[in-house]
Amino acid sequence: MAEASSRDVVAHKQARAVDGRALETLFLEARTAQGFLLDPVPREMLRRIVEVATLGPTSSNSQPMRVVFVESAEGKERLRAALSPGNVEKTMAAPVTAIVAADLRWHEHNPRIWPHAPYDPAKFESEERRELVRGQALTNATLGGAYLMLAARGFGLDCGPMGGFDRAKVDAEFFPDGRFVSIFLCNLGYGDDAKVRPRNLRLAFSEVARFV
Repeated sequence: MAEASSRDVVAHKQARAVDGRALETLFLEARTAQGFLLDPVPREMLRRIVEVATLGPTSSNSQPMRVVFVESAEGKERLRAALSPGNVEKTMAAPVTAIVAADLRWHEHNPRIWPHAPYDPAKFESEERRELVRGQALTNATLGGAYLMLAARGFGLDCGPMGGFDRAKVDAEFFPDGRFVSIFLCNLGYGDDAKVRPRNLRLAFSEVARFV
């Protein structure tokens, strides 16, 4: 009986698998946007994208990703000086640029988001734990940034993630108190397909994964 029940559960889960169109939207046809159409991205859509992205799993439900959506001309000018030369034009033209950052004090939210474990601030703030706390922030905020891009694609947007910028300048300009640190930038909008580059080679399965 238990085996039959297990088969039913597996069949139910298999039925949840996304169809080919969803895979095309999220991965197979999705490309890094190098230019964008002029159409704006509604703030309500960006709000929903964040809400969906925060549902992705993070260690201890830490959710350290923080995002600044730079959409105004003034905000773009504040960002300009930190950009690598090759990223200036497309970033200035993008409807929105997300600064994906990590909250180094993510643990302060534990009483709400990880309530079943007693919260002891000293556990996170001691000298010997500092690097571990920072590492967890960066790892899980990076995961959050990936969820953010997949959510954006799911809402029909194109993404142009970038690492070509001066993190110290971005942090000084947008996160001067030192609590947040930037990880990567991501232009968001409706991509100009005429500016998409040919897809570069991907590594083969045997180069990426193995069975043991």
